[in-house]
Amino acid sequence: MTISNDTDQHFLRQALDLARQGIGLASPNPHVGAVLVDESGKVVGTGFHTYEGVKHAEVVAIEQAGKKSRGSTLYLNLEPCSHQGRTGPCADAVIAAGIRRVVASMRDPNPHVHGKGFAKLRGAGIEVTLGGLAQDARHLNEAFAKYTRHKTPLITLKTAMTLDGKIAPAPRKSRTSGGKAGTNAWITGEASRAHVQELRHQSDALMVGVGTVIADDPLLTDRSGHPRRRPLLRVILDSRLRLPLESRLVKTAHDDLLVLCSFAEEKKKRQLLRRGVRVEQIPQPSKEGHPDLAAVARYLGSLEITSLMIEGGAIVNWAALASGIVDKIFLYYAPKIMGGSNSVPFAAGAGFPRVEDAPSVKSLRIHHFGEDFAVEGYLRDPYADLSS
Repeated sequence: MTISNDTDQHFLRQALDLARQGIGLASPNPHVGAVLVDESGKVVGTGFHTYEGVKHAEVVAIEQAGKKSRGSTLYLNLEPCSHQGRTGPCADAVIAAGIRRVVASMRDPNPHVHGKGFAKLRGAGIEVTLGGLAQDARHLNEAFAKYTRHKTPLITLKTAMTLDGKIAPAPRKSRTSGGKAGTNAWITGEASRAHVQELRHQSDALMVGVGTVIADDPLLTDRSGHPRRRPLLRVILDSRLRLPLESRLVKTAHDDLLVLCSFAEEKKKRQLLRRGVRVEQIPQPSKEGHPDLAAVARYLGSLEITSLMIEGGAIVNWAALASGIVDKIFLYYAPKIMGGSNSVPFAAGAGFPRVEDAPSVKSLRIHHFGEDFAVEGYLRDPYADLSS
């Protein structure tokens, strides 16, 4: 059955709002919220999932409702699981609670579940209604959808630039060598920069090239103010371990700083390890000096990193696009024109030989942040090859 009832939409929206409370707290599991409503239309139980809390959203809501679960309607943004994992199958808990009807936004993209949870519920005589607020639900769990099927993170390329595609003025002396990088002026406004922190909070890891570290001496932290289960993993692409020991990244490393290199010079590696920096050697492709980015994605997936945001400079941006690892873009534009032949472009590389070779961005969304705007879109659908 496809959803149409306004009441169903209302409670599904509540379930989605609950699910969003798990952002930063649920990974590598999905974000799920649950609302139980009795036959009179009263909410009798709610819940959302956090990884440390172990219990899934449905079970939290059922335990809160107690006997009032019987005959109720359960609203969820994601299909109840049907397999044994860290917990028992939620579909079994729903059946045992005597719930009469389940309304959910989407099927679980996990191949161990996809459609099986609904089938189990229907087999027990529970009415299942599917499809309300599906777009919002898919957007919320797109990283889980990519990771659970491919064991690599959803990779978002993010940058801020002027209208003429410049991400920085001509390079000057680096901060880590005692000078100033550029003018210290921000390209985008405060509202855009605050939203970047929200994107960082939604990500498991953030990656830049060592050139950005040398030029800007960033911290690369989540300053959203929201709680998170795991520290944001700060990843540095550094083929020859040039990361300055005096950089703010190294000084603040607490097992949350990972350097990926192609050539590990032992003395420098030992110095970094003593300072709490993790160092991993990744093979380099035959014609490039940086680590193989496809191998980087696989390695991060092995660490249960479900989402990676790249905030690189021009060289890393081009390498990511050329390698084909980017799933999504989030590009902020300020109403400024930099000009200048030496200003830093969004992506610096050989370029695609033909227009038809250039990757196409689909499912575009335009966001406004004060005077700035941002373009969000997909180079690859994280739900590709999944039935609806």
